[in-house]
Amino acid sequence: MKPYLAEIVINLKLTMRDKMVVFFNYLFPLIFFFMFASLFRVEQSSDFSARVVTMVLVIGILGNGFFGAGVRAVAEREANILRRFKVAPISAGPILVSSLVTGTLSYLPAALLIIALAHFMYGMPWPQRPISLFLYVCLGLLSFRALGMMIASVVNSMQESQIATQLMYLPMLFLSGASIPVTIFPVWLQSTAQFLPATHLFTGLQAILEANESIAHNWRGALALIVATVVALFLGMKLFRWEKEQKISSSGRLWLAAVLLPFLALGGWEMHSSHSLAETKALERAMRRSRTLLIRDARIFIGDGNVIENGSVLVRNGKIAAVYGNPAPDAKQLKAELIEAAGKTLLPGLIDVDVHLSWPGGVFASQKDYDPSKNMPRALAAYLYCGVTAVRSAGGDPLDQTLKVRERVNSGERLGAELFVSGPLFTTHGGYGMEYQKFVPAAFREQIDKQMARLPATAAEARAEVDELKRRGVDGIEAALDSGVAGHLYNRMDPAILQAIVAQAHADGLSIVVHTGASRDVDDAVAAGANAIEHGSFRDMIPDQLFARMRAQRANFDPALSTAEAMADISSRNPELLEQSLAVQVAPPKLIDATSKFVVGGNAGAGDGSAILGIVRLNLEHAARAGVTLVTGTGSGDMLLVHGPAVHREMQLWVADGLSPSAALIAATSNAARLLRAEDRMGLIAIGREANLLLVDGNPLQDIRQTTNIQQIIFHGEEIDRAELFDQE
Repeated sequence: MKPYLAEIVINLKLTMRDKMVVFFNYLFPLIFFFMFASLFRVEQSSDFSARVVTMVLVIGILGNGFFGAGVRAVAEREANILRRFKVAPISAGPILVSSLVTGTLSYLPAALLIIALAHFMYGMPWPQRPISLFLYVCLGLLSFRALGMMIASVVNSMQESQIATQLMYLPMLFLSGASIPVTIFPVWLQSTAQFLPATHLFTGLQAILEANESIAHNWRGALALIVATVVALFLGMKLFRWEKEQKISSSGRLWLAAVLLPFLALGGWEMHSSHSLAETKALERAMRRSRTLLIRDARIFIGDGNVIENGSVLVRNGKIAAVYGNPAPDAKQLKAELIEAAGKTLLPGLIDVDVHLSWPGGVFASQKDYDPSKNMPRALAAYLYCGVTAVRSAGGDPLDQTLKVRERVNSGERLGAELFVSGPLFTTHGGYGMEYQKFVPAAFREQIDKQMARLPATAAEARAEVDELKRRGVDGIEAALDSGVAGHLYNRMDPAILQAIVAQAHADGLSIVVHTGASRDVDDAVAAGANAIEHGSFRDMIPDQLFARMRAQRANFDPALSTAEAMADISSRNPELLEQSLAVQVAPPKLIDATSKFVVGGNAGAGDGSAILGIVRLNLEHAARAGVTLVTGTGSGDMLLVHGPAVHREMQLWVADGLSPSAALIAATSNAARLLRAEDRMGLIAIGREANLLLVDGNPLQDIRQTTNIQQIIFHGEEIDRAELFDQE
């Protein structure tokens, strides 16, 4: 032990006298720190400060390992310094170990300096996991110094050392995230980067600093760093050479691959699981959402009917930090990026409470053009493109796939509207939602039923199935009480079973929406205590006294004029809904073309859709007059209702039916948020709410069509680049 301690003390003294060490350990990282701080405008976000610290720490650790250990070791061998140690006599162990220890000890003050500067100059909070951060930095230093020493062991000259070091250093510098965000690379290059040791150093430090995770959460990367250190130290001792005249064979250089094996294995696992890539994308999204923005001089529709004619909104860390009247504070004083909004109207993000996410809204000429696992995330991107920041999957979507999509999008891994999942539709055999099962091969029906529907035969079964869905993590329940219309008749659920479903949903803290088709269905749903009625009646007028009961029970009403209009257009072979500007912008061209031909050819069905639309519009008028709480649901995914733009059309239909633009906007914002039980975080422009905002040109309170004239979308505080929403894979 004495030779080890003596070598460490001597080496540490010599290291601190070395001007190159001082430069690369302290001054070099500071150059990158201030350069990145200016580039990322870290004064606008503490998350950006944490990202800069992560990048600078990784750059410093790479330099400390490759140049501070590897190149220096070769230089000492070339200068015959190691030959003097050989005659001491001393083994290779103390020399290698002292290099690891002194390199680590000399760099730790620099790391602390960078963190302190970020805290005092840019407001970055002190790390919440200081021990995990300390341990992971130490593991990185030890591993990369060992890797640098391993390179020194397998090269025969300083020239070879420089080449080998640069071949290792440069890819790790540019592909790990230390200098360029990994998420901007093509997917294949992102996957390739998972085989680089520096990538796992970066993602581990990033998770600890930005997501406040512990080292235990990043055990795979930590284990790879530990194994690489041990292997490199062992092989370094075996291959250690005291004199430059000692040469290593070309085959001996393959031992370097042994040090990289832990990272090759970890990269292979990441290629299979995409776990690290998903976490990296989520952290990248969180950083973008932490920016401070000032939206200045806009007309602000609060979401509850109140309007600030000329005001400003401050967004910080993804939430609304302040709402100002005129004049607003200076953006520079607030350290905020300025968005000029004079002549524009700022709205809360719109909400659609009735979408069928796995349905395309039309037909494709070829089945291979539609893959729900890809098209469902794309549909959520289409909603966000249209200023719709939250949607509710209204039953009938495959449960497993929908939950996976919710996780990807709501975590920030992929960008799209926030998804609320109602789970499989509660119906009955031969009931609404099961009409297409006869076209499914018998061998697959049971599995499809399990994913898309629940068919309880008794009240006890109904309660158990609601409980099971609660455990699966659904956000709400949807049931169907609809016997259809002439030519499309269904079996009707027993109202007693519906009562059991509603009661258990309430007991489990879940909201429940009931899809109805006639006034008697509405009557039974209200009697059961449903939170919302979807569609109301397509067959007859809902009595005013029933609307009065709905108001008394605070039951929401989604009149679904968009669905009724689509049915009317189908019966008249009119594809104009597909020709709206937003529909053309968001829907796949193949879908638009094939569906237009399908509808014009009369293949989508017939019936008297105009009569249904007339009934639905009258029911909306009576509901509004009775003071029923209205919410916007569109049935998007049904024929002619492509995902994204239908909420705008729904509001236009309401206003054409006599409602005020303000009433339509309230239904699409604060009312809809309340139905989703998310009113404490969305639906209003108010301090503390999530910054889900839609900036449109003109005044939609005078002309509701102005909601489609979208100027800017802000989602969880992030300025959305609409052009890139469909380019995420």
